[in-house]
Amino acid sequence: MSIWWSLHLRREAASVPLARRLLLGTMETAGVDPDISYDLSVALSEACANAVEHGGHADPGGRSEAYRVTAYLDGELCRIEVADAGPGFPAGASGRSRPPAPTAPCDAESGRGLCLIEELADHVHIDNKPGRGGAVVSFDKILKWRKDAPLIAV
Repeated sequence: MSIWWSLHLRREAASVPLARRLLLGTMETAGVDPDISYDLSVALSEACANAVEHGGHADPGGRSEAYRVTAYLDGELCRIEVADAGPGFPAGASGRSRPPAPTAPCDAESGRGLCLIEELADHVHIDNKPGRGGAVVSFDKILKWRKDAPLIAV
């Protein structure tokens, strides 16, 4: 079984729960274990929040640039990619399979998103898009299925 979808979203806070609900709905319909779905939805929310906050600037008309979310459920794996049009990651951070060490204190309200993604996913890759720039955060997780899963991988 394979499912994939891609969204182009405005860099607005309201886009984050939209992406999260679409992922949760897809995984629930496919029969993915709720704990796995929850972990991936939190990781997706963090990646989207980063794209909203750091992913570019408003155009002269005041509209925010868009960012892209793509999700693939393929067999036993879910891969999610969030790409934006911002300045990208600092030199030395891109191309790493692990995000940089946290710089925010444990009680800070921001600055820990990439570390949360790393804890919730099985594999994380951060990079800068070639050409026009922008950041790409991709992560994947091995799926577990409910016993009654209608779209269980074979």
